[in-house]
Amino acid sequence: MKRLLLLGGFALTTGIALASPGAHGPNGEHLDAAPTAGATSSAPRFEAKSEDYELVGRLQGGEFSMFINRFATNEPVDQAKVEVELGQLKAPAPYHSDQGDYAVADEKFLAELGKKGSHALVITILDGKESDLLDGTLEVGATQAAAEATHAHGDENALLFGALAIAALAAVGGLGWLLGRGSNSKVAKGGAQ
Repeated sequence: MKRLLLLGGFALTTGIALASPGAHGPNGEHLDAAPTAGATSSAPRFEAKSEDYELVGRLQGGEFSMFINRFATNEPVDQAKVEVELGQLKAPAPYHSDQGDYAVADEKFLAELGKKGSHALVITILDGKESDLLDGTLEVGATQAAAEATHAHGDENALLFGALAIAALAAVGGLGWLLGRGSNSKVAKGGAQ
């Protein structure tokens, strides 16, 4: 019976210790967060359209990504040459075939774009013989500007989970020692008679 209790305690503490670090999805989203109505994101985003194209852009995860479609057919625009302007800064947005988006990864451009405030953007699209200019404004709030810096999961979480795992193992080991000590003293008393 004591072994069964010991095994049950070990299984319980191991399950708790191992389940918490895995509470993130493949893109880093929190799976244990309260459910929200709809699939909204707090990441700054904007939309722009012309007679030929429509675009949705989002600043998230260390890049500024854009999905570009043809306005009339909603067909994705693949392999176009795209450039984004922010004031005096210009940055290319190469096409990522794995995600189907165009992304700016220039650090100086992203640092300026991540600051709090309204950012007027001009997007140049060169698609074969067609070309277009789309403009829009990206609104970055104070909480959104700080979100990228505060969401980092660093060493503090690893230390916390390590300490919890050691404490759980120590508790199970202590319980096993106490249970084993009680049975050894009974055996010793019984053998002396």
